[in-house]
Amino acid sequence: MQSMDPVALIDRAHLARQTFGDTELAHELLGLFAEQCRSLLPGIVDTARPITERADLAHTLKGSALGIGAGRVAHLSGAIEDRLRAGEAAGPTDALSDAVAETLAVLAPAT
Repeated sequence: MQSMDPVALIDRAHLARQTFGDTELAHELLGLFAEQCRSLLPGIVDTARPITERADLAHTLKGSALGIGAGRVAHLSGAIEDRLRAGEAAGPTDALSDAVAETLAVLAPAT
């Protein structure tokens, strides 16, 4: 799966700043982020769930992604959150699913 999105999957420099260069902490945070992706994404894309709940899940994923420098996931989660809060269709859920899958693939050796 080759993405053309210019926003980075993981900004390693940002992650290093967030963890003060502590590689063990970075590894732990990446593992927690991977778990959040796996638990939050199904609810975000589930159109049977209430819109406000889906927006809250997208907001949580956006914050988690921002914390570790997962720019593409953060950007797409934020766009979905904004649309849902405006009462619109979620929009780029397929793009978010792809970005999460690509990011988790990059993190696989670390998580």
